[in-house]
Amino acid sequence: MLPVMVAGVGGGRPPGRARSIDELVGQKLEYIRLGHAIVLSFSGGRQVLIETVTRLNGPSGPVDVEPGDDASDALATLLGDVVRVARVRDNGELHIRFRGGPELVVCVDDDVESWAVTGPGGFLIVCLARGEVAVWGDGEGRG
Repeated sequence: MLPVMVAGVGGGRPPGRARSIDELVGQKLEYIRLGHAIVLSFSGGRQVLIETVTRLNGPSGPVDVEPGDDASDALATLLGDVVRVARVRDNGELHIRFRGGPELVVCVDDDVESWAVTGPGGFLIVCLARGEVAVWGDGEGRG
């Protein structure tokens, strides 16, 4: 499958502008799987796969969660919450804010893919090494 769009760091957008991921907005977090990759499963068949450090900014303050055998279960506090805003920053970071207030910030890795968002109809966004973002499916031109 060929990418519909590959946007380098900055992606031709003005500095500081983020791309919205509308496919996640309004979706309820139903399941979390911890391991070498963290998988967040949402209603509507959407998933976020995380393979790098993630910061959870919640009522108890920031907590860093790293995938692996000893991944923190701090993300469990998000179960049942609904996505209010989901955006990709120009540097490739993924920001997901929930209606209850917490926000996830998925960092970028210089050497490997950091995260991916999947959904129905072949929708796929992948953050490649160094924050480049590739989009497949009907996610082109959103935001």
